[in-house]
Amino acid sequence: MLAIAMGLRRGEIVGLRWSDLGLDNRVLHVRQQTQRRRGVLYDDDPKSRRRRVVPLPALCIAPLRWHRMRQAAARTKAGERWRVRLRPHHPHRPLGRAAERLPLFTRVAESAGLRVIRLHDARHGTATLLTAAGVAPRVVMEILGHSQISITMDVYTHVAQDTQREAMSHMDRLLRRRPHRQ
Repeated sequence: MLAIAMGLRRGEIVGLRWSDLGLDNRVLHVRQQTQRRRGVLYDDDPKSRRRRVVPLPALCIAPLRWHRMRQAAARTKAGERWRVRLRPHHPHRPLGRAAERLPLFTRVAESAGLRVIRLHDARHGTATLLTAAGVAPRVVMEILGHSQISITMDVYTHVAQDTQREAMSHMDRLLRRRPHRQ
């Protein structure tokens, strides 16, 4: 959900901690990302060293609260074993035995009857949807954590033909010849 609604990078999602989420005031702090180098997982600053605070969309709040409740129940059930079981995982691989066949993102898309895309493609989609909705490019840049606006505009936005058509309809309306008043 965070990949689709907010365009977070995979490493940023994996690097999130509950302390990074302010569910009551609907904010998310991107403070770190989890990466892998030579088979070893480590936490690092976000890409381009751009730590940021991003408003959380309302549609993310309930699923995050539900996930936190499930995780708390699992922690209580595991008791002392929780520390042993709680270990970082590779950001490109799914968690758990049930997920070994397909990543969660793929399973969710298939079960919803959607075309399967890469997780990173959700980031492209977020940028495209925000741009198509008329969100200022500078705001999109800040949400995605880009260091330069040219990255946002050149790489991540794919303006749909319908959006172009809508823009031209504005020009039609603005430039339409109006009768002169006497």
